[in-house]
Amino acid sequence: MEQTFTAAGNPIVRHVFTSDPCALVHDRRLYVYTGRDEAPIGHDGYVLTEWLCFSTPDLLHWTAHGVPLRPTDFAWATGDAYASKVVEHGGRFYWYAPVTHATIPGKAIGVAVSDRPTGPFRDARGSALITNDMTSAAGSVRADDKDDIDPTVLIDDDGQTHLFWGNGRCYHARLAPSLVDLDGPIAVVDLPDFAEGAHIHKRDGWYYLAYGYQNPEKVGYAMSRDVDGPWEFQGVLNDVVENCETNRAAIVDFRGKSYFLYHNGALPTGGNHRRSICMDELHYNPDGTLRRVVMTAAGVAAVAAADERGGPP
Repeated sequence: MEQTFTAAGNPIVRHVFTSDPCALVHDRRLYVYTGRDEAPIGHDGYVLTEWLCFSTPDLLHWTAHGVPLRPTDFAWATGDAYASKVVEHGGRFYWYAPVTHATIPGKAIGVAVSDRPTGPFRDARGSALITNDMTSAAGSVRADDKDDIDPTVLIDDDGQTHLFWGNGRCYHARLAPSLVDLDGPIAVVDLPDFAEGAHIHKRDGWYYLAYGYQNPEKVGYAMSRDVDGPWEFQGVLNDVVENCETNRAAIVDFRGKSYFLYHNGALPTGGNHRRSICMDELHYNPDGTLRRVVMTAAGVAAVAAADERGGPP
């Protein structure tokens, strides 16, 4: 059931705990997909059983679209809705979702698909795209079977699709034109102090790879002229957030401006496992580097909603 609300300031969503945002623009509307933090007060651990979808035409008036996907929508998974990524291609929407595999130890990445940005989404493969044994073969550095989380996807200007993901080590692989199969080997990306939470985007010929950096996590970022690297580390993009040790960046252009989404633990009873998504403006320097994000309680200003005549996305 859809629910409308007004969001003035950060955190954006206040009626439920939300985490790990990703974002896309479709038909001049911004869609934000999040996890839902369900950990009880005082519980020291994640409880993540579903993903949520929110949208807005103007950054002020929002619609909550309910639960378009759950980990258990993958018949081969047992649960755990970790940080995910949704992209649009060919009029369809592809959701790259890390979950716990039922038969292969560890996390795995599945792909769900829908004809609408709000779903419902269904398993596009009937099996996992990435499993823990695949990254073990690529040189995993973790002992807790959580290599394969936090996917991010870029559909490049030449049509080639790239998948980045990881925990403790960043991985990169190309996807086939179907977007639901790999098209080549898994490579390891050399990034300093990579923790998790990768986000890839491209602007003016530069590739930007933001990620959870150190612990507690800041967001650091690297740049490259080639998606295969080498990547040059540029420093900290976002500092440690309020009352939370993790962070996950999402970067999106909307109505002629750039925005940075993240989460913190600022709501009453919030914290490491009861997080809330926020949004502030992102600015580029003339040389293409990024200015450090200024996190605010005020958040972002509303923009004029596009009418049927169009306007900037």
